[in-house]
Parts: sequence; C-alpha cells; structure tokens
Amino acid sequence: LNEVVEIAWTYLVEKHGTPTCLLNGKKCDRGFVVIAYGKLGGIELGYASDLDLVFLHAGSKGQTTGGMRQIDNAQFFSRLGQRVVHILTAHTRAGNLYEIDMRLRPSGSSGVLVSQIESFSDYQHKNAWTWEHQALARARAICGDIHLMEHFNQVQKKVLLLPRDKTKLQGEVCDMRERIRKERLKPKPGIFNIKQGRGGIVDIEFLVQYLVLLNSNKYPELLKFTDNVRQIQSLNETKVIDEYTANLLRHAYLIFRAVAHRFSLQEKPAEVTEDKFYRLQQKVIEIWKTYMQIK
Repeated sequence: LNEVVEIAWTYLVEKHGTPTCLLNGKKCDRGFVVIAYGKLGGIELGYASDLDLVFLHAGSKGQTTGGMRQIDNAQFFSRLGQRVVHILTAHTRAGNLYEIDMRLRPSGSSGVLVSQIESFSDYQHKNAWTWEHQALARARAICGDIHLMEHFNQVQKKVLLLPRDKTKLQGEVCDMRERIRKERLKPKPGIFNIKQGRGGIVDIEFLVQYLVLLNSNKYPELLKFTDNVRQIQSLNETKVIDEYTANLLRHAYLIFRAVAHRFSLQEKPAEVTEDKFYRLQQKVIEIWKTYMQIK
C-alpha cells in the first residue's frame, strides 16, 4: 500500500502540483492517510480477504501549487484516492492486487471517497451508527502522513472512549448481528456455517466489539490492540471477562479461523456438519447469551 500511494502521489503531483495541507493550524507534509478496517485493520487477513479501507486528508481550502494544471486541494485528494483504488484493483495478465471495499467511509457509498479529517471526526461524534464504532474499534492507520496518522489515532481514541448506555448498546449490536446473519446466512439442515452461524466467528467478533465499546471508557487499555485475540486477552486482564471465558473464546476463534482458511484455499464455503464443533459452538452461544442478557 505504501508503494501504491507513492506511485499515485507522484503521478498527481507531476500533473497538478502539491496540495496545501493544514493540521491543527500548522502545515503538514502530504496530508493523506490510509486507514485499514476489518481483517486488515485487525491484522487477520485471510486468503480471500478484501481490503476494507478509508482515506483521509488534511487539505486546506485553495488550490495546488506547481504542476501542469492546478486544481482544488479537495479535488486533488479525491483523484489521489481514485488513483490508489485503480492501481489496487486494475486487472492485468497477472491478476489484480486486491479487491477493495470502501463502504466503511462516512455515509458509506454515498459519501465522498476521501474525507477531510475534521469532517471525519465530526461524523464519528454526531452521525455514526453503533456498527460504525464497532468497525472503528478494529481500525488502524497503516500508511501516509505520520502526523495525520497520529491525529487519526487521537480522533479514534476520543470516539471509542465515549461512555455508552449498556442496554442501548446491547440492543443495537444484537440488531445488527441478526441483520447481517439474515443477509449472509442461508440455513441448511445439519450444517454449521463457521463464519455466520450462531456461535461462530462473527458472533465472537461482535461480542468482543460490544465488550470493548462498553468498557473502554473505564479501561482505556482495551483500545491498545485491534485484533480479536489480543482484545480478548485485554478484556481478561481488565477483569471484564474471566480467564475461562477468555480461553474458550480465544480457542474457538483460532480453531474456527483455521478451518475457514482451509476452506478458503479450496474455494469452498466455510461449512461443516453440525456435530463437528457442536460442544464448542454451544459454549460460545452460552457466552453470547450471558453477556447480551438473552434468555
């Protein structure tokens, strides 16, 4: 990604000149960062994973300077984002680099491709849904302007440290989980879908995200890591969950992920007979019900 951004940046600067970027009233270098969400953000890429990305910029009002044809700073960053996506997804004889998903940006597919950092912060505080904050708990800045990366980290932490109503959070997380299950799971008699089935991978991920959002205001150290395994460990270290629960969730998550990877390599759906992991699946379901207070 660093190389792709470098190629795109060089091309646009030669053509349109350099944009003016301001961060906290001071000029910054390139003023562009790539934020990884999802599996890349959580350092858990699988063999068939796409890249969930969000682009941010610190461009100020005005136009670029230099180059063959000056354009508005915001337009420069929009074209930069488009160029990065094009390079990553372009089909060649050797295939393409990655499939890209940009729908986690503010306002989703209807939002601008590259968000101004202050607009991003404002959106996260005032307009973002709970599921967007769940996703933010897995996000990390992976390349670009170091000062803007640090600023994103501050925005992210401030949002995730907000106090949350437990009942409201439970309801919204459960509602989104069921919505996704209905959209992506086609139940088959006698079959356990390792990813979307009850007690599977996504249930564990949603449970961890819920517990992090609920407790990070009291335990900021829960925000140190973005991957599920270390987040589970942090939840145990802060006594949010006991050691038995942490070990079981971690064990189930690692086993289910390993099996899902094998199926992915074989280009098969992540499905097994329901007796394969029955006891482990039921334990995860019990933990989900305990923390989500579902009777």
